[in-house]
This record gives sequence, structure tokens and C-alpha cells, in this order.
Amino acid sequence: MPVNLLDPATTIFFLCDIQTKFRSAIYGYDQVVATANKLIKVAKVLNIEVLALGEIDPAINTESLGPLYIGPYDKTLFSMFTADVKAALAARPHVTSIVLFGIETALDLIASEKYTVHIVADGVSSCNAFEIPIALDRMRTEGAIIGTSESIAFQLMKDAAYPNFKAFSKIIKEEIASTKAVGQVLPVGYMPNNLPAVPRSAL
Repeated sequence: MPVNLLDPATTIFFLCDIQTKFRSAIYGYDQVVATANKLIKVAKVLNIEVLALGEIDPAINTESLGPLYIGPYDKTLFSMFTADVKAALAARPHVTSIVLFGIETALDLIASEKYTVHIVADGVSSCNAFEIPIALDRMRTEGAIIGTSESIAFQLMKDAAYPNFKAFSKIIKEEIASTKAVGQVLPVGYMPNNLPAVPRSAL
């Protein structure tokens, strides 16, 4: 079975609808915001564009991205594949992988044969905690690849010999406490069926 590895040159991040007004309704909202900020730092270092849909919480530092930030585009449909998104992707024929995080994400992106969709398990949530592992399982069944923000970041980084590895490593070190805290909340009880749990001490 081929391995769907991420490459910064062919990857785009999708930041979906993390709105301040959802704070009281979404389980682990602050943790989703923390993961979004971590991934934005990674995107900046690796020169990956971030496309945003819906209203984005000001606590998410999208301004730091400069020209790497696309949008935000309106999102009224329960869909990520809006006309604006289709146009943005059409203008970027090099993109083959989408890394998705946020709220109100949808399955229709996964149905597209043109893109491999990676879901950030510690960067998505729902109103109810019990729904999260069910939704992740459904997305995995439909063809999405489930990963954590850290595993996805390291996959994109690829090589410690790269010139920007020092800046990347600094982000990972700065985010250690936050990553651990987020992991206590998200994802909820999720472990893909074909992946055994590995103690961190063994890594």
C-alpha cells in the first residue's frame, strides 16, 4: 500500500471556521485554537499557504503569515468545497495534499480524487466529546489520513539538514507544554484500528 507522505511544495493548510462565538459550544475550543496557532507557525517556517473559511478567532495569529494567508472566505454551506475554495485550488495546480483543522469541517473534500486530505486529530472538535472519535473514524473510513499536529509537522519538515530546521525545532520546543496540554483533551479516545499505541518513552 503506498504511503501518502506530505511535502511542503504540494501541501496547503485549511483553517476552518474557528469562531469566538463557538467557544462555549465546542468541546476543547481553546485547545483547537492552540493547535491552529502551532500549525500557523509551522506553515510560516515551511512556506505553506493557509486558506481560511468562515470567521476566524482573533486569537489565531493569521496576520503573521503575510502573503501565505488566503481568505478568509465566507462559509455558509456545511461544506469546505465552496466556489471560492474551488477557485483557489484551481489556481494552485501543484497542490495535491490538504491538511485540515478547525470546526465545521466536512466530508466533501475527502470525496475529491484530486487531493489527499490529512485531518489534524488534535486540531478538530465538536459540540460533544463523544462525537469526536466517531467523526474521525468516519473520515478515516472515507479515505482521510488522521494524524496529530506534531506528526504532520515532522512529516512536512522531512530532514534535519534543511536550512529552516533550526526555526522549526524552536517552534516544537516552544510548543512542548501546549502540545502536551492539548493532548490531554484532544483527540478523545481515538486510535486508528491499524496503529498500536506507542509509549512516548519508546520514541
